[in-house]
Amino acid sequence: MKQGLSFFKFIILLQSITDPYSIRIFYGILLSGRFKMDSTALHVFLTVVNEGGFSRASEKLLRTQPAVSLAIRRLENEIGERLIDRSSRELLLTDAGELVLEYARRSDNMRREMDGALRELRDLHAGRLSIGANESSTLYLLKHLARFRERFPKVKIVVQRSRSSRIPEQLLSGDLELGVVSYNPIQKRIVSQVIYRDHLAFIVSPSHHLAGSKKVSLADLGMETFIAHNVVSPYRQLVIQRFQDHRVNLNMDIEMPTVEAIRKLVQRNEGVAFLPRMCVDQEITQGVLCEIPVRELKVERKIRLVYPRKRTLSRAARAFLDLLSTEGK
Repeated sequence: MKQGLSFFKFIILLQSITDPYSIRIFYGILLSGRFKMDSTALHVFLTVVNEGGFSRASEKLLRTQPAVSLAIRRLENEIGERLIDRSSRELLLTDAGELVLEYARRSDNMRREMDGALRELRDLHAGRLSIGANESSTLYLLKHLARFRERFPKVKIVVQRSRSSRIPEQLLSGDLELGVVSYNPIQKRIVSQVIYRDHLAFIVSPSHHLAGSKKVSLADLGMETFIAHNVVSPYRQLVIQRFQDHRVNLNMDIEMPTVEAIRKLVQRNEGVAFLPRMCVDQEITQGVLCEIPVRELKVERKIRLVYPRKRTLSRAARAFLDLLSTEGK
């Protein structure tokens, strides 16, 4: 908004604003004093009309009658029109006064709507929570989001599927408020806290010939067909490097775009795979997949919640952080 916005531009703006978010932004600007027009004078004018005179309005506003009269004169000077016909003993409005009254009432209603909307945000009866996560991290979030919804059903939750490598950038640009990643971002402007400890699991079908093994070595896997995730990640590179270090062939003859597809193929005994344990926990518990420890490959995955260091988090985001801390890691 430019300095010195005229009253008539102000009332045109009032006509165009309908959504609660814009109302809050508009009144933030209004109350900051960046309008030339005195918004308090509008409220005084409305009170004078509602109370039927200056005397009762001054009692209602807890101000002296001269102070109320001065506020009305200042408003008239700003507009350049008389609002009240002072030739009559009764309170009569001029045509300009009738017009201003309409918008003063609208302004007053919008102020009350803003106050109500802000109370809802404070009490978490409204608001929005945006979280960025890749496919596997989203699976971890499900149980926590379900509990969050139980406590705050009015808060809208948006989980945006993102590549882990892009999440810090999206946080700093304001596209996301929170993120979940499996690495520690290097950006100093990002706060990172460990919320879960996972590991990379070697999984096979219950009908696979290794299914009954208590432990295997990398040398035992040289002839296996691996179903790989075709998204580049530090863990994919780590597995490849470990096989190379032990001079064992890694046959990644099948690559799939999703964890779900890899799980299904392994269940059908089309091959074997390394996947985050949290992505196959249910299937292992149900016995449709088997996890076998690999002697030379023990990889811990630290799941981290990340957010901008200097940006003030919304009440919804802060409540989600509190929920994770109380539920433990």
